[in-house]
Amino acid sequence: MILRDSLPVKLVRIGGLTLWLLITIFPLYWILISSLKTPADIATYPVQYLPLRPTLQNYVSLFENSSFAQNMLSSLVVATVAGLAATAIATLSAYVLSRFTFKARSLVVLAFLVTQMIPAFIALGPLYQMMVAFGLVDNRGGLALVYVAMCIPFSSIMLKGFFDNVPDELDEAAMIDGCSRLVALVRIILPVMLPGLAATFIFNFVNCWNELFLSVTLLNSSDKRTIPTALNGFITSFNVEWGPLSAAAVLTVIPTMVLFGIASKWIVAGLTAGATKG
Repeated sequence: MILRDSLPVKLVRIGGLTLWLLITIFPLYWILISSLKTPADIATYPVQYLPLRPTLQNYVSLFENSSFAQNMLSSLVVATVAGLAATAIATLSAYVLSRFTFKARSLVVLAFLVTQMIPAFIALGPLYQMMVAFGLVDNRGGLALVYVAMCIPFSSIMLKGFFDNVPDELDEAAMIDGCSRLVALVRIILPVMLPGLAATFIFNFVNCWNELFLSVTLLNSSDKRTIPTALNGFITSFNVEWGPLSAAAVLTVIPTMVLFGIASKWIVAGLTAGATKG
């Protein structure tokens, strides 16, 4: 205890945390200042760690000369719809895995885990053929459907852990009072599970928001492409448009930062509720 509270140990701990914070923040800082530089300043050597002539031209050109606004809207729609749908379906499957005992339960859990070990490109050929057969290529709804299928297995495992921490007595008490199992789930269990549901939705949203491989394959129209595909478009064989690319990256990070800020509040609320559960 004396060693841990001594001044040298405190200084080392503060120094280590400060170094970690700088390493974490510096890439975000560099993207931000690059988005405020002119092309000439970006190419200037030695490197400028502060924009000498700050400009918003990169942000203006981003929306004037490309379909980035449509790409961001496309990502928001696809990621939100897929995240909500996957969370809703995974909630039901996780509840079954947590509350019911049946012979194949362990096999189902194992199958969910195994799907996370299979790279997406292995199933790309059959998946693309199936999407062509159903007319879902170059369709945001089709991409959202694929994302839902991609997110359900891990979301089910994740939510099962939250359900396991909710006492069975809550279900039993609700059913004794006349509720069906589904009504007990919706009215009694899910309100307790809100932090877990929020965390799962945000996990699904971020996965869909950042996914590149499937979106490049299944979406062809420039106005339907998602954010990762749009960012990839600023990199060509002969040039990298660092200014617009940095501006697009800044705008891309904002929604996920906001969601993680909200998620932290939900998680803290869940931990506090669990500490007083009794």
